[in-house]
Amino acid sequence: MVIAGVLIGIASLSIGGFDRGLHFEAERLAQLLVLAREEAQVRGAPIRFEADDERYGFFVWRERRWQPLLDDRDLRERSWDEPTRLSVERADGRREIEFGRDQVDTPFVLHLTRRDLHAAIAANGLGAFEVR
Repeated sequence: MVIAGVLIGIASLSIGGFDRGLHFEAERLAQLLVLAREEAQVRGAPIRFEADDERYGFFVWRERRWQPLLDDRDLRERSWDEPTRLSVERADGRREIEFGRDQVDTPFVLHLTRRDLHAAIAANGLGAFEVR
């Protein structure tokens, strides 16, 4: 039921006509992170989020390497509307965002910066993602 709610939210965010600003993209990304976390638990395989200034995507650990999620239309690679810088703040110091089979992850804050705009996605490690 949670997955269905996330998919409905993603579908509604995909409809055109909305402001495609940084906050909008942060909201969409937060929903995709929820979906990636749940997908990792369902698949029983780790899923990693990777991004650069131009695009972002999700990768699954398969056949002893990270492979793009080509079979998932929601977690596919996407381009940012404009160049966007990301930085990760985690208590354990790691810079990767990975989800595995565990119900509890390390909390993190993902900072998104575009021009003079800033948004952040805070993850509590228990599956809640909040856009600030």
